Amino acid sequence: MKKGKLVIIPTYNEQENILDMVHAVMNLEGDFELLVIDDNSPDGTALIVTKLQNAFPERLHLLQRKGKLGLGTAYIAGFKYSIEKGYQYVFEMDADFSHNPSDLVKLHKACAEDGFDMAIGSRYITGVNVVNWPMGRVLMSFFASKYVQFITGLPIKDTTAGFKCYSINVLKAMNLDKIKFIGYAFQIEMKFTAWKLGFKIIEVPIIFTDRTKGTSKMSRGIFKEAILGVLYMKIRSFFKTYKPVNQT
Repeated sequence: MKKGKLVIIPTYNEQENILDMVHAVMNLEGDFELLVIDDNSPDGTALIVTKLQNAFPERLHLLQRKGKLGLGTAYIAGFKYSIEKGYQYVFEMDADFSHNPSDLVKLHKACAEDGFDMAIGSRYITGVNVVNWPMGRVLMSFFASKYVQFITGLPIKDTTAGFKCYSINVLKAMNLDKIKFIGYAFQIEMKFTAWKLGFKIIEVPIIFTDRTKGTSKMSRGIFKEAILGVLYMKIRSFFKTYKPVNQT
């Protein structure tokens, strides 16, 4: 029997947020399951999740890795897990409540009921919906998305968004081992690849709220990776044929 919905949350030093986040996802209507992928957080994030598994033994899952291996590789591990276990819908989400867990329901509806293959929680589809970010960071993020649109032709306003729902068919169609980027540019590459494969993508408006607990992993270096990575990705696309991987 196919499983339903799996939310993937990569963590590194999120002990201030993970307890509340697990309860928030578990309390949603629709029996969402949650996979936490922890990169050996020294603050004990994984231990908190392990204890919570006693309360949610069938719905809370944990994958522990040996160290900080990058956001992209964490999600790829989660995607492979979701394919192996037979989930139908798979979500990307941050642990710090910058993404509102209740919006998972809207993203799922866009795919499961409205017929889209990928739903993106978008900060920029109805203006700029960002709370508690300094203006410099808002501008950097907004114009980074504009730059990605210009270079790639992606018909997506929030090209760097990290809050998404995939139909499992999207992940099965991709050669996940060929996704090159492991940092911020990973989010762009996944959207670009899905678009080039011809999947139907929709942006769902959300309000993004900056974290109030813990430390942000964002840096100017991460944005630089995305800027240069987009050029590389676009140039590479000229010499690449995009076709679905044959998977059962």
